[in-house]
Amino acid sequence: MLKKEYSRREFIIKNSLAGIGAALTMGFVPSLIANTLDQEAVLDLRNAAEPIIDIHQHTDYSGRSNDLLIPHQRAMGVTKTILLPAGRPLSYGSTYYGYSNGLQAKATGNEVCYQFAKAHSDEFIFGANEVPDMPGAIQEIEKYLKLGAPVIGELKFGLDCDSPAMQSIYELAQSYNVPVLMHWQHNMYNRGIERFHTMLKKYPKVNFIGHAQTWWADIDKNHIDQNILYPKGNVTRGGLTDRLLTEYPNMFGDFSAGSGLGSLTRDEDHASGFLERHQDKLLFGSDCSDSEGTGKSCLGANIIPAIRKLAPNKVIERKILYENAQKLFKLS
Repeated sequence: MLKKEYSRREFIIKNSLAGIGAALTMGFVPSLIANTLDQEAVLDLRNAAEPIIDIHQHTDYSGRSNDLLIPHQRAMGVTKTILLPAGRPLSYGSTYYGYSNGLQAKATGNEVCYQFAKAHSDEFIFGANEVPDMPGAIQEIEKYLKLGAPVIGELKFGLDCDSPAMQSIYELAQSYNVPVLMHWQHNMYNRGIERFHTMLKKYPKVNFIGHAQTWWADIDKNHIDQNILYPKGNVTRGGLTDRLLTEYPNMFGDFSAGSGLGSLTRDEDHASGFLERHQDKLLFGSDCSDSEGTGKSCLGANIIPAIRKLAPNKVIERKILYENAQKLFKLS
């Protein structure tokens, strides 16, 4: 007989933890175990081991059903996910007349993210976003900040990073004390990264999170041709991204997508030193649209072990996979 003070779930968790310590340290629950436990117990088991926060996912991403998003995240071992909404579909210059609607990936907007996160509040959190130069953009973003969104983004629009419309977003973020997540892509999104230090100085209370091709290409001091979005080969320390992270306390980095994974794997010796130098400024995100959450096709499932492999020690690993995001987004 079980003692009365133990629930069935507590009994499962306590006994399972004793037998699968090795698996838990790898950040996942093996399928054999998952098949024997109810889903809530599996989630509690992962949380009790090594929680992971994914700061970068999307609803309806490239046609993936939102019903598949939950098992995708669980398969990666993620225990909390931030959903980054798209701005509304518009034929504007800043959306390249509809080409980049849905974050160029059919992702859905504020209300879908909000409702999904509300329905699955143990595992999902919603962000806030809108096309910055659309009339009423600030009011739309503010609506969801008031509902509890802990981040603005993903800002992926065809505007200069220091344009008046973008600065209105930074001012709103400053008012609500939330970070801004930005997609940097040369001559496409958030143009003018070489000038962005002026924004970091102008808005020192706003925490900015860098992401995407140009952001991660510029870890290399010798990255000269900005048209090359996915450079390969050895990295020379001291690129623009490295300097921004070093010189500005309000600059952070998001390891999501193929660009983030490539920055880790192209030069592992550099990556290990980079993780050590910026251990308090780096965050895990997946930004992958597959349905499996495992295998070579899943970016997030490859980024997590890359961080575990290249982090100089366990303390740094846990910062990047969990603690930095918990602190930055003020998560309990």
